[in-house]
Amino acid sequence: MAIQTLSWSSPRLAVMAAAPKNPRPCSIADTLALVGEKYSLLVLREVCLGNGRFDQLVRNTGAPRDILATRLRRLVDAGILDRRPYSERPQRFEYRPTRAGLELEPVLMTLMAWGDRHLHPDGDRPMVIEHVCGHELVPQVTCPACGDAVRHEDLTAHPRVPGWTVTGPAAA
Repeated sequence: MAIQTLSWSSPRLAVMAAAPKNPRPCSIADTLALVGEKYSLLVLREVCLGNGRFDQLVRNTGAPRDILATRLRRLVDAGILDRRPYSERPQRFEYRPTRAGLELEPVLMTLMAWGDRHLHPDGDRPMVIEHVCGHELVPQVTCPACGDAVRHEDLTAHPRVPGWTVTGPAAA
């Protein structure tokens, strides 16, 4: 399946650019407000790989130093990363994932698997993650109650915010 590229003159892009005044309340939007900024997930990737020093993060993410400093501060303030000193003179810090940060690691693995399938279909993947069992990790979302793999056609959304339905705001 090819990924559609939108041009700036695309009518679809113009519709996408006009944000609604009161968008749907959503945990996805709330999460993206914390980790959806450019470089934030790449910082988390590096920290989960054990590369938590500022210079490593600059090199491995390509983030400008000032933007990286802002992202790190935000991720620490949100409780996603811990900041620990590793040098007194000069004072330097390294970053480690908190429990909340580690809970985002499966999201990273799922994004990577999607990219492997859709952006590197020739099998020329930039990285492979190995599980402790010795096999390559292939992330899969499963239902914790029955253990079945989650498929789109098996899901039903139940909005819990007053005034909202699956299709959008309820008629007033």
